[in-house]
Amino acid sequence: MATTQHYLWASGHFLLLVSALRYFIAWITFKSVSAWWYKASFTGALISYAIVCQKSLGTPQLNGAFIRRAMLDENVQYFLLALFWWSSKPITVALLPYAIFSLFHALTFTRTTLMPQFLPPGPPATANGAPQPHPIAKKLQAWVKANYDTAMRVVAYTELVIFVRVLLGAITFQNSLLSPIVYSHFLRQRYYQSAFTREAVQNTTKRIDAFVYKPGNPPVLVQVWDKAKMLATRWTGNTLTPPANAGAAPRR
Repeated sequence: MATTQHYLWASGHFLLLVSALRYFIAWITFKSVSAWWYKASFTGALISYAIVCQKSLGTPQLNGAFIRRAMLDENVQYFLLALFWWSSKPITVALLPYAIFSLFHALTFTRTTLMPQFLPPGPPATANGAPQPHPIAKKLQAWVKANYDTAMRVVAYTELVIFVRVLLGAITFQNSLLSPIVYSHFLRQRYYQSAFTREAVQNTTKRIDAFVYKPGNPPVLVQVWDKAKMLATRWTGNTLTPPANAGAAPRR
């Protein structure tokens, strides 16, 4: 049976989804929208991630071991990033990874908790067997399972786009100079903890290599790209030790 805490966790995801959808629609249609919807989206993220972090880590403790364990937890990293986005100037694309995560969690919560309260179960698969989920619930489960990996790949590529956005935004003074610094720390941990992020980085690097190293390109372009890759390699090579289950999907 779902607990009050579980419903509160789900409400955070639904709040994020509804608010982000409102913000995205206004952005796509070039209409003005209150920054309230942006903050409401990340408020929902903070609610959900705070609950997951508390369940995972327990009561916060002011000691090095707890802080280190917390900083290696993917959900803590997303919680802290959500807090940073909540307190910063709105960057629309920053909402997309959180909205994708929330979509899958909201659908799963709907299937496992809400649907059984309103839809009758299907007949047992075998004589004297347990009732089967409603056909709609089965279809929803199949859709989530079939599209999960694709969605995580979209998240990984989107997070690379966000880094480019905040880097260019810092250069053009559209966002704070702190944004690319904070986000690069986050992205570095994602590289070590997520196979989807590593795949996205490797594929993107190959595509840029193919473009930069074309015959006839200015030598300075190659030099700049080689320098950028060297700096990135040094940066990602100096990181906290990932947990033993690195690569597993965060609970969120």
